[in-house]
Amino acid sequence: MKIGILGATGYTGQELIRLLRQHPDAEIVYLGSSSVAGSAYEKIYPHLYEQSAGVLSDDKKIPALDVLFCALPHGITAARIREFLQTGAKVIDLGADFRLVSAEAYQQWYNLEHPEPHFIREAVYGLPELYREEIKGKAIVANPGCYPTASLLSLVPLLHKGLLRPETIIIDAKSGVSGAGRGANMGTHYAEVNENFKAYGVAQHRHTPEIEQGISRAVGHSVLISFTPHLVPMTRGILATIYAQVEDGVEEDDLRQCWQEKYAAEEFVHVLPQGTWPQTKFAWGSNQVFLQLTLDHRTGRAILVAAIDNLVKGASGQAIQNMNVLFGLPEGTGLKATGIWP
Repeated sequence: MKIGILGATGYTGQELIRLLRQHPDAEIVYLGSSSVAGSAYEKIYPHLYEQSAGVLSDDKKIPALDVLFCALPHGITAARIREFLQTGAKVIDLGADFRLVSAEAYQQWYNLEHPEPHFIREAVYGLPELYREEIKGKAIVANPGCYPTASLLSLVPLLHKGLLRPETIIIDAKSGVSGAGRGANMGTHYAEVNENFKAYGVAQHRHTPEIEQGISRAVGHSVLISFTPHLVPMTRGILATIYAQVEDGVEEDDLRQCWQEKYAAEEFVHVLPQGTWPQTKFAWGSNQVFLQLTLDHRTGRAILVAAIDNLVKGASGQAIQNMNVLFGLPEGTGLKATGIWP
């Protein structure tokens, strides 16, 4: 497969290159960058020195491709989607332009009128463990956000079974600093982040409507949740701790069995043995997801915990998993790595 990457110099673009170089059916033929066109990729990322990663090209002329990964700020992929599709490529958007099914919601949360709302209906939400059959044959895949990936994989099976009260869901999630991207930002300077721990985007984070959309789809009606993300002084990883009241009569074994039945055949999702709680380090550098739960009988709340690598299952690894689904390849192709420990 001939592969192109737009936004190749960001963290998710670099992670795509790292993973695709291990993919036996992928050939990276185009690396797009509007800011450093003409530079050798190893100049931007010297750890790839003498590995023939490629030369960055102006992103205004896209060659014929099988797959185009778009790791771009919101609004840019949508504005150029017609042009991208005309190359014959499947477009996998790692940004937010096609995640929300409502153009009005997109404008509300991203403060931008959607440039091509017609194409929202042609896109599919690319969370393979939940929507695998819908992804097959699509030309536009909206790669999920990192927080929604951890949250929806935890919640959707339990909500489908009617085990949780959706209106009681509270998501408390933490992310490493790489989730903010590579650009200079006061909030992610070393002196600001080191020895610090903070909430951000409180009651207004842009992943909120994406999570609510998935939950609402699972239960068949509109649901609002409380979601608060936090920034922790580490490079990679997401840990999501989720609280929800269980329905009357639901026991911990019911919750665990639901997860086990849903994910028994899934390569990347692991329901851990009782007593073993997920850690971000379990998933570091891999496409793996680690889940655990308990039922607090004192409060009647289920407590769910999920750990992923925000740059892999939360972004680039999942994008490659979606590519594998689109082209009928085993989903683990190029994604076999386990987490790096310690």
